[in-house]
Amino acid sequence: MRTKLIVGSLFAFTALSSSAALLDSVNIPQTPQQEAKIELGKMLWFDPRLSLSGKISCNSCHDLSTNGADTKPLSIGYAGRKGTVNSPTVFNAGKQIAQFWDGRAKNLSEQATGPITNPLEMAMTPELAEGVIRSIPGYRPYFEKAFGSQNPTFSEIAEALAAFESTLTTPNSPFERYVKGDKTALTQQQIDGLRLFRRSGCIMCHNGNLLGGTSFQKVGSVRPYITNNPSKGKMDITGKPWDEMMFKVPILLNIEKTAPYFHDGAIRTLPEAVGTMADIQLDANLSAKQVNDIVAFLHSLNGEVPKIEKPALPPSGPETRKYIEEVYLRFCVSRSSLF
Repeated sequence: MRTKLIVGSLFAFTALSSSAALLDSVNIPQTPQQEAKIELGKMLWFDPRLSLSGKISCNSCHDLSTNGADTKPLSIGYAGRKGTVNSPTVFNAGKQIAQFWDGRAKNLSEQATGPITNPLEMAMTPELAEGVIRSIPGYRPYFEKAFGSQNPTFSEIAEALAAFESTLTTPNSPFERYVKGDKTALTQQQIDGLRLFRRSGCIMCHNGNLLGGTSFQKVGSVRPYITNNPSKGKMDITGKPWDEMMFKVPILLNIEKTAPYFHDGAIRTLPEAVGTMADIQLDANLSAKQVNDIVAFLHSLNGEVPKIEKPALPPSGPETRKYIEEVYLRFCVSRSSLF
């Protein structure tokens, strides 16, 4: 079994290394319409009026200034409620097999609708989100340019957000340069860590362009992962017992900068994450040096973070007040139900 694991990991790395465009940016057709969608999506990304409280935007839980993730174990959403799982980084998200830890969204457009309508996050309805955005006159020319209509739909809001998210890539990491032929891009310790990453079997799950995000695996395949978090992974979606604790394998790009770790956000440091994964997934008891070598390799996955400046948002229109009052009323009613 151990021999098969090593051979399989070497094969995975060989296939990985053969890609000349290992971690390159997503190829986005730069048509005027696509650029218009990206520009619109960037504005919507930062607009808290898409939330029931008027205080939470997409950027609240996927802060682009903190590597597209949240520094908290669980994000704080509508009415101070905590989410059920850790917010993963939005950087490079578009290349994954699916979205969310449990994979319930097939693509970025589907994913974008989730937080807006999740009662623990932005707590809106599609109709209310449409109404608020339609009531803001400054958005109309942007939707006209992006979609040929000044009457925004919820699906168009999601599509614009997805277009913007697809630009959030982090190319040109030291590891990417190393794979492309620059053998000076990694330190000797990082090379040692890469070899151990391969030999120990980490690469069996953390493979592909993102070193993860390509499959679902059981957390605790060798021994159980002890957590108080109620999430059961894909089982929460399918109801099938064999999907219990099956989570999407997280990508490792920029992993050094996106603590805390795991679906429950319970692991605070990268060395602890490496040691825990080796134990419960690979039945490997790594030495301190081995852990440090793998961590050094993981540091080489830090790419160039996109520089995003917060855009000026269009002011509310005269009709926006009606929707804000409806939002406020629903906010007060829901808030009172908490006590």
